[in-house]
Amino acid sequence: MYQERDEALVIHLKKQGVDDKMVIGHPAGLFVLFFTEMWERFSYYGMRALLTLFLISSLADEGWGWSNEEAMKLYGLYTGLVYLTPLIGGMIADKLTGFKKAILIGALIMTMGHLSMAFEGINPNFFYVGLGLMILGNGMFKPNISSMVGNLYPDASSKKDAGYTIFYMGINAGSFLGMLLCGYIGEKVGWHYGFGLAGVFMFFGMLQFYFAQKIFGVIGESPKATKAFHDEKIKNNEEEPEEVIPANVVRDRLIVIAVLMIASIVFFLAFEQAGGSMSIFAKDYTQRVLSGNTATTFKWIDTILTIAPMVIVSIVLLTLAKKIYKQYPLTIIFTGVSFVVIWCLGLWKVFREFGATETEVAASWFQILNAFFIISLANSFSKFWEKIWNPSGPVKFALGLLLVGIGFAALAYGASEIPQGAKTATVSMVWLIIAYFFHSTGELCLSPVGLSYVSKLSPKKLLGLLFGFWFCASAIANFIGGYLGSYIDKITAEHSMSYFFMIFAIVPAATALILLILNPVLKKMMHGIN
Repeated sequence: MYQERDEALVIHLKKQGVDDKMVIGHPAGLFVLFFTEMWERFSYYGMRALLTLFLISSLADEGWGWSNEEAMKLYGLYTGLVYLTPLIGGMIADKLTGFKKAILIGALIMTMGHLSMAFEGINPNFFYVGLGLMILGNGMFKPNISSMVGNLYPDASSKKDAGYTIFYMGINAGSFLGMLLCGYIGEKVGWHYGFGLAGVFMFFGMLQFYFAQKIFGVIGESPKATKAFHDEKIKNNEEEPEEVIPANVVRDRLIVIAVLMIASIVFFLAFEQAGGSMSIFAKDYTQRVLSGNTATTFKWIDTILTIAPMVIVSIVLLTLAKKIYKQYPLTIIFTGVSFVVIWCLGLWKVFREFGATETEVAASWFQILNAFFIISLANSFSKFWEKIWNPSGPVKFALGLLLVGIGFAALAYGASEIPQGAKTATVSMVWLIIAYFFHSTGELCLSPVGLSYVSKLSPKKLLGLLFGFWFCASAIANFIGGYLGSYIDKITAEHSMSYFFMIFAIVPAATALILLILNPVLKKMMHGIN
């Protein structure tokens, strides 16, 4: 990310009354959203890392003893609804509350959801109530924070894709820490402790956003307040009336969004196996008990994986603090307190593992690899798109689909020696690590780019709604992915585990080929947006 002051970006921010302080070449407000989303993803992925494992664990291990099929169906239903409700949340924000209030309402509801899940040991109904609150809260939160990121940049800005990639690093920092700590504490200490911990940081995220609202100017205010702000500027000749985009251009751009949404469905129905069938593979088919030098090596690798992301994100927080602490002290203080807690938990985990007599890798541990690779590679991808090669959205999507397919092909190869119908195996964990690496690079090509393109191609009055539709595509993907994942036992019994994973390799690769063929037509239909 280059450091020079982007005058077009500064003018765009001033038009909306946004603080034009910059952090590594991007608006300081981006990093407030970065940390808000980070703690929300901590809560979501921390709980998601435990969900399937909790359901299929035996009653003796304080789980519910469900079958793989039952657990995968609930997982698919829950994750699907989580991405379906943003359609309603986007509409509410567009028409009534504005993005800021919607984010705060969503954060509060999700905090209550985690609190409810922490009491699942008292009564199972608390678990279901918690899932319901998580679904509703996420619907208000998810589309609207993504919309606010897009509004920080002009549509033609070369920094917009890079900004979304940085934001995506925040998403994955949260998911990494959530899966690492909630997953570890849930599996090794107690499920309800893992569920409850996720809510603590959602609460911190809500507070740090609440006390920094003014940094966004009119962005995220209610539709009525936003209109009054811009009408006053036009009246005082401080702003030109909003450009009217021809109906045929709007139509063509919406068609492009629809095509990208279909591609996104294919990507995520494969990618979201991480919390489902890949978790089952990690638990029942992967060699996780280590000894001797292998155990010692793993402990050091795990230590690096634990500490390095915390260091990186702490540096980002310190950089932001230097810019905005005087104006928004409570935002920095609450985020700082949450980081102190995270550091204490991370170091406790490391020392606890080094003191353990037996080393068994938690099944949820493998899920952190995705987020670790994202955090490590996000800045490189951001620079690559900005400085070296910036192909069209459909080409980036095709790359993402191809890479997720390669990841599953590697997993299929690793599983090739598992006998047909086997209930357990001891496959090397190397294959899961390779799969997560390719899935992560694929995600960087597709997911932040998708957020950016929805922001660039959407009519501004429909931005929240269209982000809702974007996440609706993820809902469909999760429904389908959960349903397909529930067949893991049947397909393994009739064919093989390798056959099961090859399905998720071939379908995305075929979709990538179709996108490459359609690319010239789709580029034309974007009417100058790249």
